[in-house]
Amino acid sequence: MKTGETHRVPLTDEMVAILEPLRALDSQFVFEGQKRHHPLSNMAMLMLLRRMAVEEVTVHGFRSTFRDWAGEVAEVPREVAQMSLAHKVGSDVERAYARSDLLEKRRALMAQWSQFVSSSCTKGNA
Repeated sequence: MKTGETHRVPLTDEMVAILEPLRALDSQFVFEGQKRHHPLSNMAMLMLLRRMAVEEVTVHGFRSTFRDWAGEVAEVPREVAQMSLAHKVGSDVERAYARSDLLEKRRALMAQWSQFVSSSCTKGNA
């Protein structure tokens, strides 16, 4: 994390299925860059989108899409959606009293998101 703070991420079965084969790499990064044990560069995803000739899409747009979906479709409280993106929520005073990372609520949200994304991916293949 950029902030150096721990951010726990609740994983669904679909997410684990993607990540499990990567364990063999024995890396601290989920997706490594071209150099072993180094992260993807800031430009890696952007370059992938360009090679795929995908226009009007940005890497940050993936996060923005999740945020819009969480608020408009899943209708979760703002705090849950923001914490899912590792954003700080509330003022310094509010954060001093709100010590929970809302993990169980975020777990439910991730299950909904995983189902949404998985169903969207399979609709065109039916």
